[in-house]
Amino acid sequence: MSDIFQEVDEDLRRENFAKLWARYGKYVIALAVLLVLATAGVVQWRQYQQHQREAEGARYVGALNLAREGKERDAADAFAALARQAAGGHATLARLEEAALKARAGDVAGAIAAYDVLADNGSADPVYRDVATLLAAQYSLKNGDPRAIIAKLTPLTTADNPWHPSALELTALAQLKAGDRTAARATYQRIADDLAAPQGLRARATEMLTALAE
Repeated sequence: MSDIFQEVDEDLRRENFAKLWARYGKYVIALAVLLVLATAGVVQWRQYQQHQREAEGARYVGALNLAREGKERDAADAFAALARQAAGGHATLARLEEAALKARAGDVAGAIAAYDVLADNGSADPVYRDVATLLAAQYSLKNGDPRAIIAKLTPLTTADNPWHPSALELTALAQLKAGDRTAARATYQRIADDLAAPQGLRARATEMLTALAE
């Protein structure tokens, strides 16, 4: 007798499953297909990204080789193109290389412009953006507006910024260029009193304090 009840129960289950499948089966199939397509898409995207990174790396090495061969203008152009088209680390390094090559070739304005592009790039690593700001300020000291340089460096002069000793030294030089010896002395004093600053930088600050006191 129990076998009969079991067979009836199994029949009911099969019937219910058939009804459920008839109603929802197409959705189950669609979901399965979607999952397969999504998985394939993720794999293809990762492969594409890997291919892009490899291609960008090859272009970066090619530009470096041009620089080593003395073809600095061609190398700068290659780095500039890579900086515009690449993403992430390769774009950042390419922009730094482009600016350095332009500065070496005497194109200071071009170097400053390249550094400014990197400094203003919100997607770049803040450390590299700060380096670009420092280098742009350094090359701007000779002919640039000292007050604009001071304003640009101000965010980097806070104690929690790893570049603040260098930013303070450039700020002091800009203050001297602006004719503000009092502000420059105060800035050099901050450097001299900063035990975390590099020893050589503190020594230069102390020498400048002595010179400005005369």
